[in-house]
Amino acid sequence: MTSSTSTSNKTISKSIWDFFCSLKLTMFTFITLAVLSIIGTVIPQGTPPPEYLQTISPAKLAFYQSLGFFNMYHSWWFILLLSLLSINLIACSIKRLPHIWKTITQPVMVMSDSLEKTLSNCTTIITLGDAATLKDRVANVLKAEFADPVITENDGAFHLFAQKSPWSRLAVYAVHLSVLVIFIGAIIGSLFGYKGFVNIIEGQTISNVMSRSDKEIDLGFALRCEQFSVAHYSTGAPKEFKSIITVLENGRPVPNYTNVRVIVNDPLTYKGITFYQSSYGNAGEYFFTASDLSGKDGVTFQVDRNSSVTLPDGSSMHIIEETDDVSKFVPNLTGPAVQVEIHDPRGGSEKVIVYANHPELNIQHAKEHNGGLVLQYKGANKKMYTGLQVAKDPGVWIVWVGCILMMVGIYAAFFMSHRRIWVRVNNGTVTIGGNASKNQGGFQLFMEQLLTKIKKQLPMEDNK
Repeated sequence: MTSSTSTSNKTISKSIWDFFCSLKLTMFTFITLAVLSIIGTVIPQGTPPPEYLQTISPAKLAFYQSLGFFNMYHSWWFILLLSLLSINLIACSIKRLPHIWKTITQPVMVMSDSLEKTLSNCTTIITLGDAATLKDRVANVLKAEFADPVITENDGAFHLFAQKSPWSRLAVYAVHLSVLVIFIGAIIGSLFGYKGFVNIIEGQTISNVMSRSDKEIDLGFALRCEQFSVAHYSTGAPKEFKSIITVLENGRPVPNYTNVRVIVNDPLTYKGITFYQSSYGNAGEYFFTASDLSGKDGVTFQVDRNSSVTLPDGSSMHIIEETDDVSKFVPNLTGPAVQVEIHDPRGGSEKVIVYANHPELNIQHAKEHNGGLVLQYKGANKKMYTGLQVAKDPGVWIVWVGCILMMVGIYAAFFMSHRRIWVRVNNGTVTIGGNASKNQGGFQLFMEQLLTKIKKQLPMEDNK
């Protein structure tokens, strides 16, 4: 009974081991990860924008949230797949590495009859002279054309063994290791890093940013936007926008981080946190007066660029666009003006141009609308804000190490070959054979050239 149970346990253990060593498992996890990664490009990651939420049903939204589709790369099932692939790579390496390691460190140096039969590039040369002399001549050719051979004497014959690039056989394991290193770096970045955003108005200072999950994160220092500027093409499209940023510690500017220029593709990095220029906008303050047609009961109010305000008659107003030259809206007029949108309490709305230098037009509009409020534009305190993407990834350097290791491993795996040559020298005969781990055609051509050079160094019967 005990023996049967032990055998059963060994069978189960072997089945589990074979499962994790399976190439089918490797292909399954690679293909599954590739297919599922499409989700991360089709479905927005982080907090989904309102525009996207309007395109899906509540049931689909709940389904996506339950499976973690909005934070896919941190979901339990994605991490499970990565863990499964990691275990698979480790198991495959453990199973196959000992044999490869023995091939590299303990090569067979004697060409036995059984080894000779396995070599496709094997030739026997009939020659003259004793084995010792022939051995020296063949060794000189091998040293000059291939590699310095190891010479072994066995059963009255000399055996020469030479090899090149034996460590290239480890290239595939270097690739395996690189994948694991990249996974480790990604996990460290996931656990201890974050991605977020922040908007900073010119002249203002911030010390917190919002993560993609709408969580407020303390930077541990402060950023001040000294200035923001944007250059445009003749078409009006933005050509370049940049921020002048100062880093503050305990309220004081940090040396070498004062008035730093931040533009697209030229970020600012401080204490492992990188700030990328990503967007900008108008955050100015606009001033108006509102009164009746007689000009009495006038009130002054302020409207921020990205907000709305309630007017004395119960309607609301927000800014659409402002200009220093009203001819942009109305030909033959001059001076500043603002285009606003007014929503009345009954649900109606209209777009109105409010002038700074043409109060008569503001009054005319009020009269045409049943004696409504007379709005007068009084100017603006114009400010821009810069939008910065924020990223902290303490595992990024580990990922880079993994990428470099992968490139080295792939180069060695594809472009380097472990080539071995055996020579058995007897009195009157020289037998040469070899093999290569890859590029058999190229190695066969090399062997033909090597044989020609060896024959030239040997005393042949035709040369008596």
